[in-house]
Amino acid sequence: MDAPSPLSALLLTLNGTQVNKIAFWEYDFSSKDDRRDEFVKHHSVRQNAIRELVRSQSVRTQRELVSLLKKRGFVCTQATVSRDTAEMDLQKLPEEGYVLSEDVHLQRMLSEFVTEVSLAGNLVVVHCHPSTAPAVASAIDGVDLDFCVGTIAGDDTVFLAVDDASHTKNVLKIIEQLSGTE
Repeated sequence: MDAPSPLSALLLTLNGTQVNKIAFWEYDFSSKDDRRDEFVKHHSVRQNAIRELVRSQSVRTQRELVSLLKKRGFVCTQATVSRDTAEMDLQKLPEEGYVLSEDVHLQRMLSEFVTEVSLAGNLVVVHCHPSTAPAVASAIDGVDLDFCVGTIAGDDTVFLAVDDASHTKNVLKIIEQLSGTE
């Protein structure tokens, strides 16, 4: 029998008789540390994709999430996605589907304190009620938003710096959705 590839199923034997084929998180870690590193990298990339999907669209079921990940080229099962959602502390809201727990806090802050959102070059300008901008900036900084490099807060305005002007509309859309100012 040929040696199994890293992505192949492991063969279980009982008294020399093949019993069953099982997948062990899609990888065989028995012989090389680099396979473990490959798994961790794939795991992290998949979770980043899940984060992006959940933030960009409504995802109501794990089955739907598996389907969306497969469209992006990931090989995963509902069980894999279930582990990921638990590790990432995704919450399932009745009306909205899956959301990141840190996004729930950010959404509360933005919906309560933000009055307007606009663009200025590679900045997203977030206008807030008086004296609330520092709390809004802290909530934004506490979340790993794609393309965001930092915030500066005054009394009633937050400047959200975006890594490139081409990404400002994406960030604006996320802030508008979370604040309800769209």
